Amino acid sequence: MAMRIALLILALATPVVYGAQHVVGGNQGWSQTTDYATWTAAQTFAVGDTLLFTYDSTHQVDEVNQADYNSCSSSNAIKNYNGGSTTITLTTAGPMYFICPTSGHCAQGMKLSITVGAANGTTPSGSPTAPTGTPPSTVTASPPPPPKSGVASISCNMNNLMFGFLLVFVTMFAYMG
Repeated sequence: MAMRIALLILALATPVVYGAQHVVGGNQGWSQTTDYATWTAAQTFAVGDTLLFTYDSTHQVDEVNQADYNSCSSSNAIKNYNGGSTTITLTTAGPMYFICPTSGHCAQGMKLSITVGAANGTTPSGSPTAPTGTPPSTVTASPPPPPKSGVASISCNMNNLMFGFLLVFVTMFAYMG
């Protein structure tokens, strides 16, 4: 019985880590009026985070590869999302590309390129780039984001973990004695 209570206390004392949710385009959402290069530059993406695309019935979201992103082609889409609200969990580090497949929308700037860092907040080397001969105006890659976590975050998590272990031991000794 004491062990069950101790494990319950440890589970409650250990912090739960959730990824950040990024509302694509901020208040404007997934639309033709959003400057995605500027929006992306202010974000830091990491494994475990989510992208929330909100849009009306004239739009969709296609996840595409870099070549299709640069050429605004949705013919080889990795995934297609529709329905007005799409949440995508970032599961792997590296570049990701999204476009609106509605005719003309991508060419008008409705495309998003992000670089997802590892879950610990580090950024993978390299960021999305255009193939040779692609005009610079079609590249919307952002510079690598700064690290998401630091010494203060690690210290705080270690303190929470140590406090949890302390609670477990105190509880065990209280029920054993």
